[in-house]
Amino acid sequence: MTELVQYSLENGVATIRLDDGKRNALPPAMFEAIYAAFDRAEKDRAIVILTGRADVFSAGFDLKVMKKGGVAAIQMLRLGYSLPPRIMNYPYPVIAACNGHVLAMGVFMMLSCDHVLGCKGDFKVSANEVAIGLTMPRVAAAMLKHRLDPAAYQRAVTLSEYFPPEAAKQAGFFDELVEPDQLMDRARELAADLAKLDMDAHAASKRRIRAKTVRTVRASLPLDLVDAVAFGLKAARKAKKRA
Repeated sequence: MTELVQYSLENGVATIRLDDGKRNALPPAMFEAIYAAFDRAEKDRAIVILTGRADVFSAGFDLKVMKKGGVAAIQMLRLGYSLPPRIMNYPYPVIAACNGHVLAMGVFMMLSCDHVLGCKGDFKVSANEVAIGLTMPRVAAAMLKHRLDPAAYQRAVTLSEYFPPEAAKQAGFFDELVEPDQLMDRARELAADLAKLDMDAHAASKRRIRAKTVRTVRASLPLDLVDAVAFGLKAARKAKKRA
């Protein structure tokens, strides 16, 4: 893969590790490497463990790219909003091993997985779009609705609530919580258990129950891109007035 995304394969389990050395922001290059890793894992017929680096899974879209706008920003958003269907339809189990903090697009990527492990500790989970002045994208709302209980969904979307690990598990962000030093051991243990599944039945079943969500996400993508362009123009005008 690349320095941003590391790929390893052992006993039919592919580990895809995001590591930019910082907060695992998601610029176009990171997304392209993630897609390439999933393509490789599919060729390897592998169960996937998707994980981050010390104390952080992903901080979401790269705000530096977002603020610059233009083609790079649109490419980043298009790649990001197209990723949930790719992961949701992946034909083998996908385990998210969340190392700690996870925000915005990182949350939506995490919630695309089949089983989500979180870490105990002083960490936060948030879809913080409203807090930064962005109307919650339709794709993002669909992914939150896919996993969260109704009350937590309302708070996550409209209030940009920051959920600590226990509250995040109760809300539906996580399926399990473990100590940080046990995260990858538990992910590998779970992968070994899931390897016993009939993979054809697994793929057909998850695609059946997720078909509506996947259709919603794909239909929403162009509308969200239009909204993002409008948001960028609005932000640029505000910045010009302040200058």
